[in-house]
Amino acid sequence: MSEVFFYHLTSSPLEQPLPQLLDRSLQNDWRVIVRSGEEAHVKWLEKMLWGGNTPQFLPHGVSGGAHDADQPILLTTGAENANASQALMLVNGAKTNTDEVSKFERISLIFNGNDETAVLDARAEWKLLTDAGVAAKYWSQASGRWEMKAEKNC
Repeated sequence: MSEVFFYHLTSSPLEQPLPQLLDRSLQNDWRVIVRSGEEAHVKWLEKMLWGGNTPQFLPHGVSGGAHDADQPILLTTGAENANASQALMLVNGAKTNTDEVSKFERISLIFNGNDETAVLDARAEWKLLTDAGVAAKYWSQASGRWEMKAEKNC
């Protein structure tokens, strides 16, 4: 059954938890789509993943290439699942919908807790998805480490 994890970043920037979450997904033998809300951010993600901010190499590509279907991690702004992913990570304002949720084992919505618009958008996503019967967990790092603050089993 699909579930959505909300990750509320307050004490670290995206470049710290994202590689960890990607690594865990690959360890689960999941392919991953990382969807950003804007194209410039996809380019930043690609640089970040190639730039040595990760403890190990995370194989990835940017959507639109000839080998999208072969990529373990595919960076995109689009809604297509070109690499048959089991996990979808939403960053920088990217959204999902109730129809899409069932197509993945896990969706992670990672948002900047220091950006009021991002917080309001995440709250709206939580309400939309849980009201539709989607199981969700809310994780916060406000204490300096990740803690589950809310859970909705549907």
